[in-house]
Amino acid sequence: MTQGRCADRPWSRLRGLMGAAPLDEGQGLWIKPCNGIHTCWMRFALDVVYLDRELQVVALDVAMPPWRFGRIRRGAHSVLELPPGAIAATGTQVGDQIALIHLAE
Repeated sequence: MTQGRCADRPWSRLRGLMGAAPLDEGQGLWIKPCNGIHTCWMRFALDVVYLDRELQVVALDVAMPPWRFGRIRRGAHSVLELPPGAIAATGTQVGDQIALIHLAE
């Protein structure tokens, strides 16, 4: 992810990407705190990366379709929502360490 937003307030976390246009390559949304998501009211699939407090990957959902409820992920403290294909393109795996630098709201 090369550009994104941070959803760390109640309204921004609730809204997430509902009603938004599909993410372009390199875009994403970091939701914190969060340990599970849904894709209701969305028109596009997402790659989902679940992170612990130290930003280590604890779970992945590849190409989660619209109108789905993801599982609550034990140990997750935040979630990265990315365009489909981002996980495969970056080779991201459970156990990887993620670095996030200056994500604006």
